[in-house]
Amino acid sequence: QVPLVESGGGLVQPGGSLRLSCAASRSILSSNAIGWYRQAPGKQRESVAAILIGGTTYYADSVKGRFTISRDNAKNMVVLQMNSLKPEDTAVYYCNAPYLKTFRYDWGQGTQVTVSS
Repeated sequence: QVPLVESGGGLVQPGGSLRLSCAASRSILSSNAIGWYRQAPGKQRESVAAILIGGTTYYADSVKGRFTISRDNAKNMVVLQMNSLKPEDTAVYYCNAPYLKTFRYDWGQGTQVTVSS
């Protein structure tokens, strides 16, 4: 069983929005920073956004002002709200808990985001 499960991807037109969810147990979410990552075909996985335990957030320059990461403690989720989507945002999106220079958990299947007209 994968500790973190991604959902919410889909096909959207440029300029559109999607809301991704990363579901995990309360113990995992309350004791870890959580990050969203993406991997486009032929490219390495890259960091998109992260939220620390205290709520501080970080964003890749490419998504600043368009994406928002937040915690939904009532639903045991970390949400990535993606607005003003661009074709270059097309990728499989994953969540995980960064720790030092690695990650605490196995990667899940991710959720596909396709931005195309």
